[in-house]
Amino acid sequence: MKKIWKKTAAVILSASMVLGLGACGSKTAEPADSATVSKDILNEVGTYPIVKEPITLTMMIMSKSWIKDYNTNDFTKYLEDLTGINLEIEAVDWETSNEKINLAMSGGDYPDIIMCLNPDVVKYGVKEGILLQLEDLIEQNMPNYTANMKNYIDMTKQSDGHIYGLAELNEAYHMYYPDKLWANTYKLDQMGIKVPDTTDELYQACKAYLEKEPEGVCFADWSKGLTLNWLMNAFILTPNDDHNDNSKIKAVVSPEGKIVSAATQEAYKEGLKYIKSLYDLGAVYEGNFSNSEDSLKSLVNQEGEPVLFFPRNYSAAYIDSSASSELYRHYEVLPPVEGPTGLRQTPFYRYDSVYENRFVVTDKCKYPEAALRLADWFYTDKTDLIAQYGSEEETDWVWKPEGKTGINGEPAMYDILNPYSTEVQNHDWQVTGMMYASNAFRLGQAMDPTLDKYDPAALEKLLYEETKNKMEPYAPKAGGYDILPILHMTSEEKDSISVPLVEAGGYIAESEIAFITGKMDIDADWDSYISKLDSMGLQTILDVYQAAYDR
Repeated sequence: MKKIWKKTAAVILSASMVLGLGACGSKTAEPADSATVSKDILNEVGTYPIVKEPITLTMMIMSKSWIKDYNTNDFTKYLEDLTGINLEIEAVDWETSNEKINLAMSGGDYPDIIMCLNPDVVKYGVKEGILLQLEDLIEQNMPNYTANMKNYIDMTKQSDGHIYGLAELNEAYHMYYPDKLWANTYKLDQMGIKVPDTTDELYQACKAYLEKEPEGVCFADWSKGLTLNWLMNAFILTPNDDHNDNSKIKAVVSPEGKIVSAATQEAYKEGLKYIKSLYDLGAVYEGNFSNSEDSLKSLVNQEGEPVLFFPRNYSAAYIDSSASSELYRHYEVLPPVEGPTGLRQTPFYRYDSVYENRFVVTDKCKYPEAALRLADWFYTDKTDLIAQYGSEEETDWVWKPEGKTGINGEPAMYDILNPYSTEVQNHDWQVTGMMYASNAFRLGQAMDPTLDKYDPAALEKLLYEETKNKMEPYAPKAGGYDILPILHMTSEEKDSISVPLVEAGGYIAESEIAFITGKMDIDADWDSYISKLDSMGLQTILDVYQAAYDR
């Protein structure tokens, strides 16, 4: 067995590489002292160990149920041995991480580094200066990051023009088009119902299905309303992006470059009328508006396969591909249907592969240069393999395996021998660490080309083929509506829209259901609906988004 990286002989970092970095030291130390300390301990950029003598950095990171203990983990030990940096790691649950970060910041008891979490960089960086500005440190200490993330670095600049956090890249190809609707094509075929291509054909398919199975469920969903968004895209682009609050008000970029809410446009109104016609037909399951995701999963798996369509980025989230293999094989992606104006599209979430501020350095850190060089190690294809699967080549993975083909049909970049598992382990940092996984890298994983795409081991193959053939061809065309890019607002801007965003977003969601179920009349109540959104501050939100978009 051999490890990828060999420790190299280190040389002294030249003084020119550290001039001007002193201002990034701890608040408790004079800037010049910090620069001197960093200069004295660092080896040459890109060599390992990073430091001439051991140092310790404290880190807060996201916990994972399958990682036993970061502090004793095999990969942690590998990283410490390689870099000369001892890590004292506190793992925190994602759901409560913001609360813990806020408490630590307010109490002054925060670590040197926060990694794989989501600290408020506007508050703690731009406004309060607790998080360090990183652009100069990145340029002088991160050759891998600057080379491999060069297309994304400018996207991470905040409203003041500075960078306070590193981004990670996870280009899961199928997640560029996650708004999938899975159709039981086996049942459609058995009943002699054509797979629909248009909204009219979809209506007729539902009608025919309910005539044959009156107790059947055409559209099963849960309270997030994913099916409603999928249907609405035949009328106007309607993103549903968990990464961005702007989806709460269905914000999109108009063909004229203006930020608008899709939920106030005439095309959206026509979409509501169509969805109401499906509801009146009995095609929209009443429980959709209150279902939990677990309830939806139970419904999909009921005996007799009552569900014709359900939304999810991958069907295996609801159907066990091993225990329920027959049911699993019955569902495939339904391509977006064409609306009455000829529109046939699905949102293309081109920005969702970049996760901002996943590595921030606080003013407690005495060695910010070393911290950034530690992070820089993660930004290559091979190092991502080590972090995710383990450090032993030919035991955990194989690089460029001979004679094997990747998911994309090209020669494989690597083969995984130690795959992900939900079993508790202490060997690697799977699904954690600073991920650098480009589209080419993810699709370069070795996969037997003869493997049935419905085989439990072929999930990535299934998702690749379904996305490539049935989703990507319907990305929005140039000159139409588009999703919003990453927006960076000032602290004042964020504060000004925090309440309106909750109120207007909630009212849009409530009204959508009311219009569909007939509790509100789409024509008679439309103007009052628009007026109420205005009174809730919808235009204020759009103006703030526009200002950030135009910067």
